[in-house]
Amino acid sequence: MAVLTRPTRFFARGVVPGDQAPGLTFAAVVAGVFTLGWTATEPAVVPGIAESVALSAVVVVLVVTALAAPVGLHLTAALATLSLLVASVDVTPSFRLRDRGGVSETVQVVAYASAPMALAGPAIPGLRMLCGAYATLLLLLGLRTVHETTPLRTLVAGVPPALFGYGVGYRVVAAVRTVLGA
Repeated sequence: MAVLTRPTRFFARGVVPGDQAPGLTFAAVVAGVFTLGWTATEPAVVPGIAESVALSAVVVVLVVTALAAPVGLHLTAALATLSLLVASVDVTPSFRLRDRGGVSETVQVVAYASAPMALAGPAIPGLRMLCGAYATLLLLLGLRTVHETTPLRTLVAGVPPALFGYGVGYRVVAAVRTVLGA
């Protein structure tokens, strides 16, 4: 829970080079808990995989946890890495890249920043929006801490993966559209 209560300290000490496994496991658990909450409170979203809705929901949670979460984490981290590269370009006559942390650290930051999304499963738009905003804040803090970027570079690097990972993956954009009536 340190990522939620002391995020800067957590990202400074808890993210280590070359060790993606704990972050991947964390992200899978968050995605599983989110999906469990979503399917429990909105059974209509469960596809008819089996005759029993409960069995279908279990299959969905397992597929999300085992397949969708790792794929989503790595796609979001890849987007964050590309965004960091763009944000790291130092526009000077030498046109060089600033030093920053590695891809492994980016994967961990994206994974751990998703912590609030475990609470966003129930189909309550305001709750999803709040969790998405907090996850985005954690992502920005993590990128700034781990990659030592400036505030502007942090925004350039953090907004695209936040929109993709939390906005699309965790349905925060759909929650915003529901609230705005769009």
